[in-house]
Amino acid sequence: MQVAVVGGHGKTGRAVGAALADRGAAAVPLGRADWADLSSAVARCEASYVIAPNLHPDEPAYVADVLRALGEAGVGRVVYHSVASPYVPAMPHHVGKAVSEDLVRRSGLDWTILQPGAYLQNLDLTGQVEVPYSLDVPFGFLDLADLGRVAALVLTEDGHVGATYELATRLATVRELAAEAGIPARQVDDPGLHPWLSAMFVYYDQHGLPVGTRVLRGLLGLP
Repeated sequence: MQVAVVGGHGKTGRAVGAALADRGAAAVPLGRADWADLSSAVARCEASYVIAPNLHPDEPAYVADVLRALGEAGVGRVVYHSVASPYVPAMPHHVGKAVSEDLVRRSGLDWTILQPGAYLQNLDLTGQVEVPYSLDVPFGFLDLADLGRVAALVLTEDGHVGATYELATRLATVRELAAEAGIPARQVDDPGLHPWLSAMFVYYDQHGLPVGTRVLRGLLGLP
């Protein structure tokens, strides 16, 4: 089985590709160079995993273009990489994923939507942890390897069409993770790198991003 991984050269795409290989499927990672003729690039694939670039200015348009190419190429199976709590008006890039989810559901393709929590790998737990939001709000943290395993499973097994899965490996605070690693943690000022990130940090500071763990454990057969 060949699976097109649109956005397959980043850390998420690599995790999905590695997990597909473990299940005997071949990932076809596609990047910007393939957009000139995306329909041809996906033509030999039976399914596709779709990852939009981080903070894409118009993710719905991006996803609509991918869905159109999949339809033209006859790829009838799509798994969309969304986000936990996609409809949060305070976070514009989450809302873009909520709109994209609607496009996927109305695409006419056999679809599954994954809603991952915050990646554990986004925290550097080798030294002092510094984050621009509260250390004590709850997050559903997701290990990239677990995300890859779930993605590969729903792409290669029956029974997941029409499903939306919110995914987290564990529920914790940043302070708890730092304490487990035996390192200090502190809240720092927002570096102001992007207005959407600043909006996300304000939301995180107040609410975190809690995500349940039972869906992932059930899918992967974990205790």
